[in-house]
Amino acid sequence: MSETTLASGEGTASGGKRKLRIWEVTALSVGFMGPVMAMALNGIGVAGLVGKSVPFTFVLAFIGTLLVGYGFIRLTGYFTHAGSVYALAGATIGPRAGFFGGFALLGTYLFFSACILGATGVFFGAWAEQFGGALRAVPWILVALVVSVLVVILNIRESHVVTRVLFVIGSLGVLAMLVLAAVIFWRVGTGTGPVEGATIDWSTFLPGDASGTAVLTASVFAFLSWAGFESGASLGEETENPRRVIPRALLGAIVVAGVLYTVMMFAQTVGYGTGEEGVAAFAGANSTLTSLSTTYIGREYALLIAFIAFVVAFASVLSSTAAAARLIYALARDGFGPKRLGVANPRTGVPTAAVFTTVVLAVLLAGGIAAFGGTAFDAYYWYATIATLCMVVAYGMTSVGVIVYVFRGRTNIPKWEAILPVLGLLYLAFVYSVQVIGQEAPYTYFPWIAGAWCLIGLAIILVMPKLAQRIGGRLSVEDLG
Repeated sequence: MSETTLASGEGTASGGKRKLRIWEVTALSVGFMGPVMAMALNGIGVAGLVGKSVPFTFVLAFIGTLLVGYGFIRLTGYFTHAGSVYALAGATIGPRAGFFGGFALLGTYLFFSACILGATGVFFGAWAEQFGGALRAVPWILVALVVSVLVVILNIRESHVVTRVLFVIGSLGVLAMLVLAAVIFWRVGTGTGPVEGATIDWSTFLPGDASGTAVLTASVFAFLSWAGFESGASLGEETENPRRVIPRALLGAIVVAGVLYTVMMFAQTVGYGTGEEGVAAFAGANSTLTSLSTTYIGREYALLIAFIAFVVAFASVLSSTAAAARLIYALARDGFGPKRLGVANPRTGVPTAAVFTTVVLAVLLAGGIAAFGGTAFDAYYWYATIATLCMVVAYGMTSVGVIVYVFRGRTNIPKWEAILPVLGLLYLAFVYSVQVIGQEAPYTYFPWIAGAWCLIGLAIILVMPKLAQRIGGRLSVEDLG
C-alpha cells in the first residue's frame, strides 16, 4: 500500500467507494459499547464502592475516557486505515509498535466478542425467566450459536446494512431506557414513587462520604462502559471523507454515551433511593433496568427491557466482530496471516473470510467455557476482564503514538495538548492496576492470559523482523492533509 493509498483510501476494503456517514460510524462504536448492557450491569459494582455517588463516578470516568480517546480522535484526523491502533501506532511510533498495538487490540476484539456471546445468553435467560415456559431450559451456548449465525449473515453484507441495523437497535434501546428514566424522575419528583423516601438528590453528583480511592477504583468499572468506543475507526476505509467523519464520530460516540450514562445512573440512583437500603438494593441487583422497570412501570415493561437488552447484546456482537474482522483483514493484507484473509469482496467491500474467521474464533472461545461447565455469566465476566487488559495495552499505544507525533513536529497540533494523552496514560495505568491487584482466582489468572497474548505479538516481531519491515513500508505515512 503506497503512502497515497493509506491517506486517500484507494484500494481499500470498499474498493475506494466511500459509503458510510458520520451517524453510521457512530452507530458502530455505540453498538460495540452496548449501552443497555452497560446500564443494566455496570452500575452495580460502582454502587457497592461509592454508595449514592454513582453519577459523580460516571462523570469522572467520562473525563477519563475523553483523555484516553484524545489519541484516536486526533490521529484519525490524519490517518485512514482499517487497522485502527495497528495503523495509528505504526504510522507514529514505528512498524513494530504498530503491530504490537494492533495485536493487543485484536485480542481485545476477539475476547470481547466471546464475552458478549456470553451476555446474549445472560439476557436471553433473564428474559426467558420472566416470560416462563420451555424457553428457560434453552442452553446459553445454543443461544450464542444462533446469534453467531445471524451475525455472519448480516456482517457479510455491505457495511451500511450492519451500521443501520446497529443504529435501529441502539435507538430502540436508548428510547426504552429514557422512558424508564422519565417515569422514575416524574414519580420520584412528584412523591408518587413506590420507594419510600426517594427524592431527586443532586448530591449524588458529589463524592459524598466515598473516599478518593474508592471513587477512582469505581471509575474503572464505569470506564468499562465505554469499551470499544474506538471501533468506528475500523471503518476508516469505508467512510465518506474519513479524516473529518471518523474523529467526529468517535468524539460523538464518547459524548453521547457519556450523557446517556450520566442521566441513567442518576435515574437509577434516585430510583432505588439514596438511603442505606436503596444503595444496598442497587448494589445487590442482578439487572438494574429490569428490577426498576418492574418497580416503577410493571412486569410487562420489564419483559420488554429484558428482551431489548438481549437484542442490544446481539448488536454488540455484530459490532465487535465487524471491528475484529477489519483488523484481521488489515493485518493479513499487510503480510501477516493467510492472504485470503486480506481480500475484500469486490461487490460489497466486506472482508468476508475475515468475518467468518472472527466469528468462528469467538464461538470457540465461548464454547470452551461451556464445554467445561461454565455459565454465561462466567463467559461474560472472564472474557471481559481479559479483553480489558488487552485493551489497556492497545489504548496506551495510541496515546504514546499521538505524543510522539506531536513532538516530531509533523503536525500543527499544539505541543501543550500532549498533556491530555499523558493524563490518559496515567488513567490507563490505574485501570490496569485495579484489574490486577487484590483479585481472587480465577481473576488472578487473567493478567497472565492477557500478558501471554501480548507477548505472542512481541515474539512475532522478534522472530519475523521482515514482517515488521514490510508493514513499515506500508505504514510509513506522512501527513498529507
